[in-house]
Amino acid sequence: MRSAVVVGAGIGGLSVAGALARSGWQVTVLERADRVRPEPTAVVLWPNGVRALRALGLGAGLDAIATPLPDGGVRHPDGRWLVQPRPLPADRTPVVVHREDLHDALIAGLGDRVELRTGVTVRTVRAEPGERPAVGDGRQTVEADLVVAADGTDSEIRRRLAPEAAVVSSGSAAWRAVIPWYRAPRLPAGQPLGGEVLGAGYRFVSASLGERGSSGGSSRGGIYWVATAAGAPRPEPPETQLALLRRWYAGWPTPIGELLDATDPADLVQQEVRELRPLPRAYGFPVGPGGVVLLGDAAHAMPPHLGQGACLAFEDAATLAALLRESRLPDAVQAYDRVRRPRAAAVVRQTRRMSAVLQTRGRLALRARDAALGTLTPRLLNTAATSAAQWRPPT
Repeated sequence: MRSAVVVGAGIGGLSVAGALARSGWQVTVLERADRVRPEPTAVVLWPNGVRALRALGLGAGLDAIATPLPDGGVRHPDGRWLVQPRPLPADRTPVVVHREDLHDALIAGLGDRVELRTGVTVRTVRAEPGERPAVGDGRQTVEADLVVAADGTDSEIRRRLAPEAAVVSSGSAAWRAVIPWYRAPRLPAGQPLGGEVLGAGYRFVSASLGERGSSGGSSRGGIYWVATAAGAPRPEPPETQLALLRRWYAGWPTPIGELLDATDPADLVQQEVRELRPLPRAYGFPVGPGGVVLLGDAAHAMPPHLGQGACLAFEDAATLAALLRESRLPDAVQAYDRVRRPRAAAVVRQTRRMSAVLQTRGRLALRARDAALGTLTPRLLNTAATSAAQWRPPT
């Protein structure tokens, strides 16, 4: 029986662990935290992420918890439309999912061939020719035919195998929250809930997780919002951070003020926006009879402006699982590298172009951006949406 060690029990690690187990592999998942616990926020999945989850055998679980996310357009902080809402074809409509619901679906898909070990911090990597790959925490070493590095932006495995890829700040911080329906504000009839508002270095996006009074297959419905601001993360406690957000976004269009007022400090999750520059020189490293691969943020951490981080992680998992079913292990590792690096590089380029648009500062630059936004943003988004809609897992 072939064996794999997956380092990291985030959504990418859990998805690939379950896929390998369902293909007959014995899988060990090593997680640094003492508990496997997702953020109480949400994630947007574009068609490529949805298609990858279906290829991984998780489509039925996703259908029960996902809410379609229509295009809500882009507005200026004074309420003027920068980009009018547009109807999206079904094959380009993203969905929004509560992270805890997604986590539950991934855990349910692991099966009995997966051993999950928590409280394990990987500090060593063995990747010498002629030996099976292995990782260790300084006390014990775990070897397998395949090591999957799904250990996030600060991946220790990537640091050792691809040290050229540096983690850098993108110059902004993001705050996320889900307001449960019982605390969510009631908006006037006809008032759009979702959409995006874009200012000078500030951005606010909101979406509905199901309908009020009914969360479908989820018990975690509500309103999801994301606020992004230029600058470093705030060191203050959540109560102070929330007060700052209310001040920064004061006067912005409904429902931003109402959503921030309804948010509890315990709902708030802050994150520094970081990325890899440059990307790793390789995503697959043949080692002896097996190999090591990079997956998810360990391979291509990027700003969240196009909502592709989780989607690419699921693409990675679906691609790796498909290649391992069809090829010898060393060949599959090399094929994974050939397939995934160009794909990730293309999405990262699109994301960085969008970052330049969203982080515009200065009066003249803002005027130029707003004048061009009506054509530039749809063009960028159309390119990203087309790329997302066209992706297919290997067969």
